[in-house]
Amino acid sequence: QGSELESIASGDLEMSITSAQELAQFFPEFSIFATGYVHQDAAHQVAVFNDPLMDEFKAKAEAELDVKLLSVMYLGRRHVNLRQSKDELTVTNPEDLAGVNLRMPGTDAWQFLGKALGANPTPMSFTEVYTALQTGSVDGQDNPLPTVVDAKFYEVTKQIALTSHLVDLNYIAMSKTTWDGLTAAQQATLQTAADAAAESGRVAQLEKEANLVSFLTEQGLSIYEPDLAAFREHVQAQYVGTDFAASWPEGVLDKINALGN
Repeated sequence: QGSELESIASGDLEMSITSAQELAQFFPEFSIFATGYVHQDAAHQVAVFNDPLMDEFKAKAEAELDVKLLSVMYLGRRHVNLRQSKDELTVTNPEDLAGVNLRMPGTDAWQFLGKALGANPTPMSFTEVYTALQTGSVDGQDNPLPTVVDAKFYEVTKQIALTSHLVDLNYIAMSKTTWDGLTAAQQATLQTAADAAAESGRVAQLEKEANLVSFLTEQGLSIYEPDLAAFREHVQAQYVGTDFAASWPEGVLDKINALGN
């Protein structure tokens, strides 16, 4: 993992999946698709990927890396998971997270997102999170619901605010040279298959997330949705004027937001 894009560019690999984070290593403007509250949900991801606003991004990946992006895959939504009960702390807007020590991955981008959410982000290895929640070294952590269940964080937390602050994705990626070597009929068949595969995975992941809400509620956790508009407005405002946003094409964020309205 991490070398697939170079392998496609060199002709050693014909097809793979890749993330916006990986593409941003080559083209910083792709970082917009790995930023808090840019994608609003799974359907919005698809709308963004298929919109003309993506043409410039796709064309650059094809021209400079020989990578054609075929379709977008939904990985899930990250939420805020806290030790406090909802009676002790109800998260309605970013101000409610003031002073909350929220474990976030240790990179600058993740830590920035934690601050933008209104929390006090705390870098920590994933393997240490369960014990830290158990002992109170941190107040909470952020991850998709499947991770909360797999890591059994529900045993040491009491609530999940469905902040959906990052709607994560992968792209189905293919060698542009290989694509160009196919007939028009073959290209159409492959494109249809890629879209169908992405849709199948999207439906399965959304169903899994929905089922896990029921499971986690049965475990005694309070699960609720805060004011997402307030969070989105606050978080996006934090990025304006920063190095993270410097590479984003002018007006693209507004176009993305408009697709979700």
